[in-house]
Amino acid sequence: MEYVKFKNADIIVNNSDYLVKKPTNYKNKWHELFGNNNPINLELGMGRGEFIINMAKNYPNRNFIGLELNINQMVKAVEKLSKEKLPNLKLINCDAKEIDKIFGKEINTIYLTFSEPWPKKIDEKKRFTHESFLKLYDKIFKKDKHIILKTDNKGFFAYSLETLSNYWYVFDRVSLDLHNNEIPIPNIMTNFEKKYYEEKRPIYYLDASFKN
Repeated sequence: MEYVKFKNADIIVNNSDYLVKKPTNYKNKWHELFGNNNPINLELGMGRGEFIINMAKNYPNRNFIGLELNINQMVKAVEKLSKEKLPNLKLINCDAKEIDKIFGKEINTIYLTFSEPWPKKIDEKKRFTHESFLKLYDKIFKKDKHIILKTDNKGFFAYSLETLSNYWYVFDRVSLDLHNNEIPIPNIMTNFEKKYYEEKRPIYYLDASFKN
């Protein structure tokens, strides 16, 4: 996917008080950084940050971390946050493959919101619900595993249902059309989601867990 490139994106993002510049220094110490023992929830591929920012606003008694590899995507997030005071939110600029170097068993929930579906078979291992990533998540979940996923890509959704099921996750909620679900599901929309909603495209949703 092609993204808009911002001049001095690295400077803009690195000047944000929300960015954790050396996240590996906080492995097993994230509660100290937040200054509390509240649950810590992680979004992989936060993009422009709409979802994770609003989650932090709506749930002040939970801690949130947004991770994004593309620094140009993060510019919009830090611009929004320049006018906010959210002590329960931190941002990380790195590859999701590095999360086991950043976190010990500290994460309560992982959010996968409109992740790149990587539709070609050759790119399967890049999908955030590939078995290699699920094994990686095992290393950072605090105790029980909990993944919430939203996507507009039917193929990626079907793939995720299969891989999570094969990995012994149980589906607490599944929707093939989130915004027209028979029983309403609490939801905060991303930028992509708002666009898709206006286009009347179905949003696929799952809430999966594995209780140890």
